[in-house]
Amino acid sequence: MTAEAGMLSLLIWAASGGAAPAVPSDGVPASGQLEGRPVGEAVSELQARVDAAAPGATVEVPAGLYRGDLVLDRPVTLVGRGRPLLLGSGEGSVVRVRAAGVTVQGFDIDGRAGGDLGRDPSGVHVAAHGVTVRDVRIRGSLFGIYLREADDSVVEGCEVVGIPGRDPGEKGSGIHVWNTHRFRLERNVVTEARDGFYIQSSDHGLVRGNEARNLRYGLHYMFSDDNVFEDNLFENCDAGTALMYSKRLVFHHNRFLHNRGFASVGLLLKACDELVAEANVIVDNARGIFLEGSYRNIFRDNLIADSDIAVVLYDSCGDNQLVGNTFIANLSPLSLVGKRTDTRFEGNYWSDNLEPDLDGDGRSDRPYRLSSVFDHFRGNLTAADLMALSPAATALAAAEQAFPVLDPVAVVDPSPLARPPASWRASAAAGPGRVDGAGMAGSLGAVALGCLAFWAGRRPW
Repeated sequence: MTAEAGMLSLLIWAASGGAAPAVPSDGVPASGQLEGRPVGEAVSELQARVDAAAPGATVEVPAGLYRGDLVLDRPVTLVGRGRPLLLGSGEGSVVRVRAAGVTVQGFDIDGRAGGDLGRDPSGVHVAAHGVTVRDVRIRGSLFGIYLREADDSVVEGCEVVGIPGRDPGEKGSGIHVWNTHRFRLERNVVTEARDGFYIQSSDHGLVRGNEARNLRYGLHYMFSDDNVFEDNLFENCDAGTALMYSKRLVFHHNRFLHNRGFASVGLLLKACDELVAEANVIVDNARGIFLEGSYRNIFRDNLIADSDIAVVLYDSCGDNQLVGNTFIANLSPLSLVGKRTDTRFEGNYWSDNLEPDLDGDGRSDRPYRLSSVFDHFRGNLTAADLMALSPAATALAAAEQAFPVLDPVAVVDPSPLARPPASWRASAAAGPGRVDGAGMAGSLGAVALGCLAFWAGRRPW
């Protein structure tokens, strides 16, 4: 297709009010081009029934095995009764939605681990507006559910299991959203894919109550503004969430757990501005929060615990705020990469802060110093992590306390909390997609007591 023909196709699509872009008739798309109708033995046994349905009709499919790939190019509701299995041809997307207003519900789908990754083969591939994919279970597809220019579409109650044992670079995302606005992803579970949720150039969406685990990135996110994330779980990934080049995101009541490995992180921001992260649980990550090139972000009432480094902060950041958070049992509170910061740390609770609260106002009587000369080395020399628990690191920290002139960059919380705030317990209260508050409180209380005992044991009585 020439550039002129491609532009003409886009203009026709826009003038038609968002109908699906033109697709090839032979079912063999070039890289990046939409798949058309399958041909020959790749055609689904259900295709004739769909083609005979009137626009707006409901097509009910009884339990059973149905082979081949299916195109939905008219506004129908396709409903599986008794969880019929759609077994794809292994050459492309199993269900291809090309008409607005389609609903696909109640199916098991097997992509047979086939197709060309550059052509986005999916369990369900959507390229139309206002589509709903509900209660669908997908296995063995390179991409699970793909929303391509599919404004106002909904994916809810679905399960995607990728291709276990395959290298991440050889498979796609569980739920992939591209150039789609006002989307909604709710109560989906993704495992064994490359990334759980990949969202690019897609604004004004809601991502709520989902689970993503055993992946490269739980959430991989680029060039997308004004989206809301609530009550999601990102667990056992190389990175729980990697947010890049985006603005005005909101994160409430999410959990970032057990994301470990070399340079792993719970919540990463690169070139992201004006994000609000509130009442999230960020526990047992190699690095809890990672900030680079990001401005005017607010982290409030979050729990950051059991991390090797609680916060990694580059000096390319500015005007960020971390206020009212709870930091418990992290090996290091801060790794500052560079020589300056205007990020504000204030009113947080730090479990290794032993300063008393003699006046009983709930704040320690002296500021808490996050930075040490060893943490400065750690932020600028990766190999320093190998010595984090060594006697040399302890001696360096003690020398820095005795001679503060050694501290190259002083980062302090001027009014640290003397006790953990009650607000984080409320944020972790039991409920859909949330941590059980009582269990977490007991566990973290035990960790805090252990830390206090450790520090008390080091004192020369």
